[in-house]
Amino acid sequence: MKIRIKGNTIRYRLTKSEVETFCETGIFSEQTEFGSTFFTYELKAKKDLKNLEADYVNNTVTIYFPEENTKNWATNSVVGFNNLHTTKTGSELSILIEKDFVCMDETVEDQSDNYPNPKA
Repeated sequence: MKIRIKGNTIRYRLTKSEVETFCETGIFSEQTEFGSTFFTYELKAKKDLKNLEADYVNNTVTIYFPEENTKNWATNSVVGFNNLHTTKTGSELSILIEKDFVCMDETVEDQSDNYPNPKA
């Protein structure tokens, strides 16, 4: 799973196997070690949720995903989900969760588990 953060925008991109695991288990997370601590980012399914929400607690970014959408996301043609989430302080956070496609340009990154690019 890739994370991209810029200002009040956050995006996760998941490969095929990551989407499958998430849809089966309701959670997917990654960790980056920074010497003395870890930074964790995760996607969690949540019951009775209508839109994506996010929180940051204990060095962990958690994006909450409507559990209802996990039922067939791995097998359908829906690319992703987005929401403009209003935080507890009243700020707006743009959240995007999407399937990761094979890049059109040359890259050294392993893309064998990515979704086929529809523009290819």
